Amino acid sequence: MADRALVLGGGGPVGGAWLTGMLAGLAEAGVDVGEADVVIGTSAGAVFGARILCGVPARELYERQLSGADAIRLPVSWGQTARFLWAALGSRDPQRSVERLARTALRAGSGPESQVFDTVGRILGDTRDWPERELRVTAVDARTGQVETFDAHRGVTLLEAVAASCAVPVVWPPVTVAGRRWMDGGSRSTANLQLAHGSRRVLAIVPIPRAVGPHPSAPEQAAHLTEQGARVALLTPDRTARRTMGRDMADAARQPDAARAGRAQAARVAPTVAALWRN
Repeated sequence: MADRALVLGGGGPVGGAWLTGMLAGLAEAGVDVGEADVVIGTSAGAVFGARILCGVPARELYERQLSGADAIRLPVSWGQTARFLWAALGSRDPQRSVERLARTALRAGSGPESQVFDTVGRILGDTRDWPERELRVTAVDARTGQVETFDAHRGVTLLEAVAASCAVPVVWPPVTVAGRRWMDGGSRSTANLQLAHGSRRVLAIVPIPRAVGPHPSAPEQAAHLTEQGARVALLTPDRTARRTMGRDMADAARQPDAARAGRAQAARVAPTVAALWRN
């Protein structure tokens, strides 16, 4: 059972930029999220969770967003968006919804898997080995639609795990890891707070509070953890940040401003987070 769990959600290039701003702002306020007993990362959250635990300062991650060093060019067409929405919203049953999305992703013909590994590898930079502290990287099995986690004991590389967590359905192909096909860990939950079950304190930083489709939102999952006795702080973009981020989470031009918005928001919420994290 972990004392402190850090949950980092997905949100594409723009959401990931906001996330780095939050991490940097909290660090400036004296909140060291790297002290977490376990980090649960989904998609962009897996990328930055891995880098934080491997010793990359939050300030450096933030500055790379400002400079464009970690800019991600992820063009998403209207056709891809329509196919994604058609699949995810085609059923009110969560399991059927994610199964529809998985089938659509497998048939989409959205390029080679190497594209996912190359892009994720560039963003991970020199971070290649699993960190000493526990990191759980989420991905969705494209055959079963179930959320599973990779960690240092699963026999896969960190790059493989994070690429699986980042394989956005329809935009990128499901990737092959350990003989199975995997798609984005946020396909049925953008943050997977449920995996922090049993932790006494949970800090969740979630760029997008709800996945597309009939799935539990981050606030609903946080409420469930609270009912189980955990102390939970859920941070999602405030009104100013949402306006800055816009609707297109793949718009690389918005990454610097989204990072700045995250840092400014972190300064406002830092006292509340510190009270949870330190006590």
